Amino acid sequence: MPVTVLLVDDEPLVRAGLRAVLEAQPDIRVVGEAADGAAVIPLVRELRPDVVAMDVRMPLLDGIEATRAVLRTVQDPPKILVVTTFENDEYVYEALRAGADGFLLKRARPAEIVHAVRLVAEGESLLFPQAVRQLAGEYGGEHGNPRARATLEKAALTEREAEVLRLMARGLSNAEIAARLVVGTETVKSHVSAVLAKLGARDRTQAVIAAYESGFVSPG
Repeated sequence: MPVTVLLVDDEPLVRAGLRAVLEAQPDIRVVGEAADGAAVIPLVRELRPDVVAMDVRMPLLDGIEATRAVLRTVQDPPKILVVTTFENDEYVYEALRAGADGFLLKRARPAEIVHAVRLVAEGESLLFPQAVRQLAGEYGGEHGNPRARATLEKAALTEREAEVLRLMARGLSNAEIAARLVVGTETVKSHVSAVLAKLGARDRTQAVIAAYESGFVSPG
């Protein structure tokens, strides 16, 4: 089955460019477009896309609030890939904190756009881990977030789960973590699922953000 994508951007040329790049791939299909975040929820409910590629800055409802709205109101929500002009942008970090699964630069090369959509859809690796680390260092708070620290302490991760979370934060995929720990991929998937459940994180991106904000992993 192809990965289905909903494009949300107030610039028609950006949507057209993304559509052209994505629909050139046999395993990706664009199922709809919207010009503002305010239109996202009804389209998501109607089209049930796997991934929403959403501009972070839009005139009526920006990508941050649209992300929160989708995750709050849509059952079994899609993956959300924030599309942005600037990489080191507090808006991007806020979108990740709100629940976005990754971000993509508008100037990205076609191959990077396709890779980002596939990676976010699969959910088995962190997209642009170095950039996420830099954003966490810039906007995550110098001394950590007390709420994030409390969440991590309450999670009571086992030694192996903590090790898996550290490797997730470094951007390793499930297969790479399995190779590093000399265990099976299914074992790693079980550990990742346990980490997400204990942290109350919907995906590995949110777990990694929590790891940085709690001070469990250093962005430096």
